[in-house]
Amino acid sequence: MLFRLSVLVAALAATPLATAEPGSTAAAGSLPPTIAIIIDDMGHNLEEGERLARIEQPLTLAFLPYRRHTVSLAKLAHRQQKEIMLHAPMANTRDFALGPGGLTSDMDENSITLTLRRALQSIPYVQGVNNHMGSLLTQRLQPMDWVMRELRQYPLYFVDSRTIASSVAGEVAEAYRIPSLTRDVFLDHEQTEEFVDRQFKLLIQRAKENGSAIGIGHPHKVTVDYLEKHLPELDAQGVAIATVSGLWAIRNSNREMFVEGEKQAIRPAFARKP
Repeated sequence: MLFRLSVLVAALAATPLATAEPGSTAAAGSLPPTIAIIIDDMGHNLEEGERLARIEQPLTLAFLPYRRHTVSLAKLAHRQQKEIMLHAPMANTRDFALGPGGLTSDMDENSITLTLRRALQSIPYVQGVNNHMGSLLTQRLQPMDWVMRELRQYPLYFVDSRTIASSVAGEVAEAYRIPSLTRDVFLDHEQTEEFVDRQFKLLIQRAKENGSAIGIGHPHKVTVDYLEKHLPELDAQGVAIATVSGLWAIRNSNREMFVEGEKQAIRPAFARKP
């Protein structure tokens, strides 16, 4: 295509649909099926993280707090027009270790609030949050209420990674009027090209069926290799790719997520640790 679909989608996300002239490309129903891809677990792997930051298409990168390369990679990704999220570690049913910044089921409200706030402050240019693991914590109403009570203060969206079907995280976020989305497809929980290809095609199918879809992958070499090869082919397939906030705008008639001045800024504190 002469005009890349991802550029078109970005332009439309910045222009309210209500102002579109009849028959223009911004008219309702004219948008192509659109995917957003979140890459979780950013901050550990410098080489693959740099490759992801430099991919041309608008990826959304979710960073674990306090990891060795989190700050430098987030700054690089921001310079490359990527969207930045906090990948907040949350307790899981299999008792896997969470690492620094983890939110556990035995924490009280003050501990969850301070841990989450410091994690947000440690991520440069953070615009959203999703859960790292969390199959235990995201089922529990009380800690999710504490999490969303803290997040609602800031200009942040929340994506429920949906690591368990009984998660209430998305519903609680919506109750607090936090812009909220849910993962549709995991791309690479099996690390083979064949599996990633099958899941990527499923993501596109979901977007064609529903208008848009969100996929989650990880900074594995097989995933990065696949995305570098296949994302440039999306235009020819009539499929667009957007950041998470861009996809949210498309789903919500291009209205602004936040009114200017209604939320408080996150004060950076990149060196702070729990």
